[in-house]
Amino acid sequence: MANTLIPAEERNLSPAEVEHLDARRRRGQAYLVIGFQTFIVGTIVTLWAGQDATYSPGWAHPMLYWDILLFTVSLTCFLRGLRLRRGLNEFFSY
Repeated sequence: MANTLIPAEERNLSPAEVEHLDARRRRGQAYLVIGFQTFIVGTIVTLWAGQDATYSPGWAHPMLYWDILLFTVSLTCFLRGLRLRRGLNEFFSY
């Protein structure tokens, strides 16, 4: 009997296709980890970015720009990781 947890299009893959699928999902997991880590760092940097935005004169707000960059990288990696990680694993080992 076929495993109903696996999507129908993934049930009859060749070993090479399964290997490619696993590599894609591992890459997606790595992107998710990078996304969450940059989100955590961006959240911590927000403390300095708020102070930088408040007290720095003119357009010189390096910490604010760094914080915006961190959250942009975080969102990009998170969305890319979700897209690459789509589907269910047969075994939830990682």
